[in-house]
Amino acid sequence: MEQLTCMHIFLALFLPLLLLLKAWRRLSSGMAQHEEKKAAAADGAVDEEDLVDVLMKIHKEGGLEVPVTMGVIRAFILDLFAARGETTANALQWAMSELMRNPEAMHKAQAELHHNLQGKTTVTEEDLADLKYLKLVIMETLRLHPVVPLLLPRECQETCKVMGYDVLEGTTVFVNAWAIGRDPKYWADPEEFKPERFESGTLDFKGTHFEFIPFGAGRRMCPGVAFAQANIELALASLLYHFRWKLPARVSSGELDMTEKMGVTVGRKNNLFLHPMVYVPSPAVI
Repeated sequence: MEQLTCMHIFLALFLPLLLLLKAWRRLSSGMAQHEEKKAAAADGAVDEEDLVDVLMKIHKEGGLEVPVTMGVIRAFILDLFAARGETTANALQWAMSELMRNPEAMHKAQAELHHNLQGKTTVTEEDLADLKYLKLVIMETLRLHPVVPLLLPRECQETCKVMGYDVLEGTTVFVNAWAIGRDPKYWADPEEFKPERFESGTLDFKGTHFEFIPFGAGRRMCPGVAFAQANIELALASLLYHFRWKLPARVSSGELDMTEKMGVTVGRKNNLFLHPMVYVPSPAVI
């Protein structure tokens, strides 16, 4: 049996399709349990509808030109969680990269954590509300390194002129969030990592300030903004609270490679290697 288990793990590592199939089956099982719990309720009513409820209602009512099948729902939810994972991973790598290049910002973020948590063994969601500087660090990270540099395409509703160029009605337009976040017309010292620039609190992730739109804006902005924000905050807070971080030998903060790998998402071209040193022990790291 142990040999079969090892073989299964080995195959899964080299055949990602097996991992995807496993995730697909777990998702199908979870959705079935969700429906069973609703059906078991006294009158079948629920106080609040979640995303799965809405999708299931559309599936059952039908009538759409393109039907929403159970397969479509499963694929949508799986894609939502996969996108969250990539968004969080890329944002964390860039945040840690910028903090290693800017020791003063690292010190402020860690000092805030230790002041607010007072020796707690773990960081929880309840702690995040008081971590003001950590939020500034994440906002500044996403200004410089929006995970998706080109937002979803839009269609120009009327002919207009932009920077001397005629843009005709019906033209497909891509918004370059990466360039906007580094535009010197809107940002002082745009290439510098300065979390304090967000201290005024006038900018947020809601897409209403067009100089800062890492998650897009309008009806087609990222639907998982709050989801991604909470994941990034909790993960980064845990990394900074439980560990002190050092660059590899013979690498200084000013020499850290920040080359980007451009694509649909923007990650680091080369992996970030850091040495962790346990600072506040937790049950997960002892």
